Amino acid sequence: MGDIVISGTGVYTPPNRLSNEDLVAGFNAHVDKWNETHAAEIAAGEMTAKDHSSCAFIEKASGIRNRYLMEASGLTEPDRMYPHLSDLAEDELSKTPVQVKMALAAATEALTQAGLSGSDIDMVIISASVWERFVPSMATELQQILGAGGFAFDMAMGCSSATFGMSTAHDALSSGMANKALVVTAEYLSPLMAYEDRDGHFIFGDAAVAMVLEREEDTTSTSAFRIKDRKLFTEFSTNIQAGFGSRVLVERDRIDDPEQRFSQSGRAVFKELLPKVIEHVETHLASVGKRVEDFKRMWLHQANINMNMFASKKILGHEPSQDEAPTILDDYANTAGAGCMIAFNNYKDDFKSGDLGLICSFGASYSIGSFIVEKV
Repeated sequence: MGDIVISGTGVYTPPNRLSNEDLVAGFNAHVDKWNETHAAEIAAGEMTAKDHSSCAFIEKASGIRNRYLMEASGLTEPDRMYPHLSDLAEDELSKTPVQVKMALAAATEALTQAGLSGSDIDMVIISASVWERFVPSMATELQQILGAGGFAFDMAMGCSSATFGMSTAHDALSSGMANKALVVTAEYLSPLMAYEDRDGHFIFGDAAVAMVLEREEDTTSTSAFRIKDRKLFTEFSTNIQAGFGSRVLVERDRIDDPEQRFSQSGRAVFKELLPKVIEHVETHLASVGKRVEDFKRMWLHQANINMNMFASKKILGHEPSQDEAPTILDDYANTAGAGCMIAFNNYKDDFKSGDLGLICSFGASYSIGSFIVEKV
């Protein structure tokens, strides 16, 4: 069989924009109330006072200035500090999970770009870091809504969920098991965050990105990118984790345990993971006889600005420009598995036939996924 192409992409941006200024104002009000409530314990040395956050602190630590959320109210209320979850039921999909609705919006845009309809698809994957629902499969619900045939399933690989999902779809298309695949990374991260934690309250935003994959000889898309090669890597690590799961329904006394929410050892991740990312990319390019100079652009995982700049500079050999390695995390924040493909979606329209690009995800587990793509 011939080459597999990414024939369409689409992004869903949630309706609620929350700036650093608004986030910090709510957080600092929470800190003041908490310190006042625990003043006696703090004075006795039994507890440590919480520190204020600031926009300058957030931007220096992450490069993030803004994020988009499915539900923003509640997480800046000093006595609450987590979102008010609505069912977003003002449509015909009143009982459909928020994550599936996000996936549907991104998928619709991707299908339009590919010149296809839902009924043309015979493989659907929702590949994401976290799950709003485990049973029944959310991908099968999206399959039904779209009128797709074939089969569907959910999968996860942290911040490499999109690349690992695309690689899985590529295998199915290459083997003949499927003809046209839809991979969606819908990251509904806001309920997971510990918004009362100064070191982590700013990290994530919600977003969804969708990719249509099909055989090159079958596509009619003018936006197609040929997948020239791909490389995956994993190595177990607990330096990025979220411990929530089915046990929380039994261990109800742990509902406020920080280990149930997202946590990371940022310095360890920087020290351990980034050298692996750089080696992964360099060996991938060498394996196909390419140099970084052969590539027009890299679309990297959008973790934080310091990780992105470090990796880009090491790979390129110089300080990267926005054109060489575009950043979208300043506006979207870290969107976990969706980040690299949102960057791809937003910064690919200037490619001409034959131009090469590199997609690279990296993050929790540890995981790394890289794709070499060429504009058709």
